[in-house]
Amino acid sequence: MPESVAEDYPWIGEIDAVISGFAATGGNGLVAESDSFITVNRDRIIAAANRLRLPATFATSIFAHSGGLISYGVDTEEQWQAAAGYVDRILRGEKPGDLPVQQPVKFVLAINLKTAKALGLEVPMFLQQRADEVIE
Repeated sequence: MPESVAEDYPWIGEIDAVISGFAATGGNGLVAESDSFITVNRDRIIAAANRLRLPATFATSIFAHSGGLISYGVDTEEQWQAAAGYVDRILRGEKPGDLPVQQPVKFVLAINLKTAKALGLEVPMFLQQRADEVIE
């Protein structure tokens, strides 16, 4: 880790320690929630999980594309488009309180087969066929 990063963010080394500690206590897999901290530090989290041969799941496909094993969560592109529609309606004069609450309707399953192979895991074909994205 570059010295400037360690000086600016002394806690960043704790990410490896926490994941290592979890694996040492018998953790069989890692489920990482979606928030800005996890997203910003995804490369470090994924590297630690993969180094410890800890299968990890994440909430958005960016993690599977970054080397995480699997992700399942809302389609973020659809969410941004829906938000843009709401912004448009508000800018045209509708009151935010009058707009209906929307729930996600589309979810994306992404599987990284390269990571699975590195972890010694075989992803069943039926799961690969159900996936929206299979990264090889």
